[in-house]
Amino acid sequence: MNRSTAVLAKRHLALLIAASLSAGCAVGPDYVRPGMVMPERYNNAGALGRGETSTRADSTEWWAHFGDPLLSRYVLRALDQNLDLAQASARVVQAQAGLGAANAALLPSGNVSGQAARAYQSVETSLGQVLNSTPGFDRYGNAYQVDIGASWELDLFGGLQRSREAALAEYQASEAGVAATRLVVAAHTADAYIRIRGLQTRLDLARRKVQTQQELVETIQLLYSKGLAAERQLHQAEGGLAQMQSVVPALEAELDTVMNALDVMLGSSPGTHRAELVKVSAIPVAPRIDMAGSPADLLRRRPDLIVAERRLAASNARIGAAMADYYPKFSLGGLVGSATTVSAGNLFSSGASQAAGMLGLRWCLFDFGRINAQISQAKGQEAELLAAYRLAVLRATEDVENALTAFSKHDEQRVVIARGVDSLRRARSASWQAYQKGIVNRIELLQADLDLLGISDTSVQFQVESARAAIAVFKSLGGGFQANVTQN
Repeated sequence: MNRSTAVLAKRHLALLIAASLSAGCAVGPDYVRPGMVMPERYNNAGALGRGETSTRADSTEWWAHFGDPLLSRYVLRALDQNLDLAQASARVVQAQAGLGAANAALLPSGNVSGQAARAYQSVETSLGQVLNSTPGFDRYGNAYQVDIGASWELDLFGGLQRSREAALAEYQASEAGVAATRLVVAAHTADAYIRIRGLQTRLDLARRKVQTQQELVETIQLLYSKGLAAERQLHQAEGGLAQMQSVVPALEAELDTVMNALDVMLGSSPGTHRAELVKVSAIPVAPRIDMAGSPADLLRRRPDLIVAERRLAASNARIGAAMADYYPKFSLGGLVGSATTVSAGNLFSSGASQAAGMLGLRWCLFDFGRINAQISQAKGQEAELLAAYRLAVLRATEDVENALTAFSKHDEQRVVIARGVDSLRRARSASWQAYQKGIVNRIELLQADLDLLGISDTSVQFQVESARAAIAVFKSLGGGFQANVTQN
């Protein structure tokens, strides 16, 4: 080979290496985030912002705005101990390892090998007989060898780069998945706590209704024994008592179920936190919420949408990785070392040195059917994930609209029923005064008590639903999450 030919070969090799380092040479489609047509505003956003003390919907620790220290403590404990969240965090570690492997595939790999051998040659074989006839033949033989090798696959067509893009997108999806799980865990924990406080209050009201109805039955029974009340009136009171008594075990069972669910959310065995919750406490009041942003902001505020979009990006990169199999794969390899069969002392002498260089080529010329199938599969997966992403965006918008509607309507119900409670409380007070003056009888007074307890139970249910709807609003809007996924 003359000098000009050698120079030209070196230039070609340099160009191959430069091309392998260029991401612009990667085959397959470059990823473009899909566009989504989103409305400019939420339909029910105007019903939320009320007053200067309203809480922004993108508040980070949104649960603190319910004003209940125990609720906040449970949410923080769940975020630290929940096992669903532990699984999501473990998936991040796995995805990070996959990204590390994809990064390593782009770099040269090296290895060191060495061996020392001692052999004893048989003289009963053809080779042994020939050697044995040689003067000075020694049946014992030693061999020593140490080598340092390196290899590098030149990513000329970007297959490895596309695989790295897919691994990076999966890693980003796993990070967003942790945020999505944190949001769900916080929301479910707060929701369970509020349900517990509501059920405890309702259970207290139900027991008071049973006691009041029992007094009513006893009063009517006394009048019936004196012929002053009809039998029908007595049986109606007894039937009402049985109905009220049946409500108590149903509420107790529901309360146990929700308490157990809260324990599991906190990563502990059912019954662990029951002693802390046994004392009845006020139902946390739903904070006022000011809307933050538009529906288009959901694409960066909802971590589940980040997950769907990143998985779509990964599927797009896998198309390029599959298409790269159409093209040949080149690799560089080299080895330097030392070998001797004389003695270990001669292993690193100049005469024992050895070296080798290789330029490898691998090309599957007759495997295009398999490659076509893999590309078709990758494109099908991308189409599926694109549809899944668009559906996730639509459902996220639906979640927000439903949550806003529920929050505003439950709040209206809470306000209306509060007026009803106030009216019946005044009526009960008037009945008591009239009873003291002998204007109304005890039956009418007890009925006023039952009416007040009944509407109070309805009011409690609306308070609980209003607070739960506020949680749903925070959850549907991303709960303060801001996209911050790893970019490299």
